[in-house]
Amino acid sequence: MLKTKFTVRASREIALNTWELHLTGDTSGIVRPGQFVNIELPGLYLRRPISVCDWGEGSLTLIYKVVGRGTALMAGLKIGEELDILTGLGNGYDTAESGGRPLLIGGGAGVPPLYALAKVLKGEGKSPTAILGFNTREEVFYTEEFSALGVETRVATADGSLGIRGFVTDAMEGLNYSYVYTCGPMPMLRAVYEKMSTSGQFSFEERMGCGFGACMGCSIETKDGSKRICKDGPVLKREEIIW
Repeated sequence: MLKTKFTVRASREIALNTWELHLTGDTSGIVRPGQFVNIELPGLYLRRPISVCDWGEGSLTLIYKVVGRGTALMAGLKIGEELDILTGLGNGYDTAESGGRPLLIGGGAGVPPLYALAKVLKGEGKSPTAILGFNTREEVFYTEEFSALGVETRVATADGSLGIRGFVTDAMEGLNYSYVYTCGPMPMLRAVYEKMSTSGQFSFEERMGCGFGACMGCSIETKDGSKRICKDGPVLKREEIIW
């Protein structure tokens, strides 16, 4: 974990209630896709945890959905504003077990960390396929960015307004894959768990207090005992999960 200052370089709405935030600062604490940062915001007691979408030397990209007071404050950030951020939190995805054709499945706000994962997998010579799920076409984002990486990308919308009508599990039909990486709402994760034919890694969300394992507030039970989503997760292996 690294506590540092970041400066807002750009901020824009890229889909319905979904914002992309570009920051500059020290990203040396981020080492794996699937990790998250914890952002201090004025007037709020608890920091806000946000998954890392992408990072490079001195640059950090976050994508988040406006759902409450904290994310509403983030949407109002101006270029040049400074933020106090904890980076390098969580254990992230392990690409060593991916095989040659990993399948990446993201739902809504669960899509961003899979973009960084796709970049890493492509850099390792793998051939990932991505399934991105949303409710309506107005909420769809980053399909072009995934495709630009050379990733075969399928889109599913619940109302059928774009791509496949239905859920991400409907888009899994007919795909040949070696491993699964997924992030999204709990009902989606469970549906993927029941549908998939391989092992995989799941990124979970829980309400967090500290974000680095001290308060124990985000603990869940697994087959290997109690684990903290902020510290031992957010990524858990399929074989650990208890529904």
